[in-house]
Amino acid sequence: MALSEKVSNRTINIIAITIPVVVALLLGIRTKFDLGSWTTALPHINAFINSFTALTLVIGFAAIRRGLKKAHKIFMLCSVALGTVFLVSYVLYHLSNPSTTFGGTGWVAMVYYILLISHITLAAVVVFFVLKALYFAFTSDFEAHKKVVKWAYPIWLYVSITGVMVYILISPYYKH
Repeated sequence: MALSEKVSNRTINIIAITIPVVVALLLGIRTKFDLGSWTTALPHINAFINSFTALTLVIGFAAIRRGLKKAHKIFMLCSVALGTVFLVSYVLYHLSNPSTTFGGTGWVAMVYYILLISHITLAAVVVFFVLKALYFAFTSDFEAHKKVVKWAYPIWLYVSITGVMVYILISPYYKH
């Protein structure tokens, strides 16, 4: 393994571990920072970002299935950019606002918590796969890219869609 590959793998591992750990720590912070009332709109924006991410993922997948490599690259990079914007927005929201408590009961609560737990768990995991897929794509190791994408794509699509579903279920409980 070449030195640059070792450095890349180490960097990917550090980022893939750091992001979920920082987000988990962030959620545990009780003192919030006053960044302004505009931050209360961020969950709504995040739902839009998740919706658009799911769309760009599906279009990117369809493009590569049709052999449209340039379109695939554009849509997948859009997905990565949207994921980055989502992460920044999510962090800003949770730095400045308390977490919203879900108020549903019965089977709706069960559905909500199953979606939420699977969404959070897979959102933490998918970072590694997306970074590896990007690495292999940018180093033109398309065989390795395809192997990683078999995991990355369905997980990322699931995370994007369940993010919207969780938002729809909890949105009536946001304080405006």
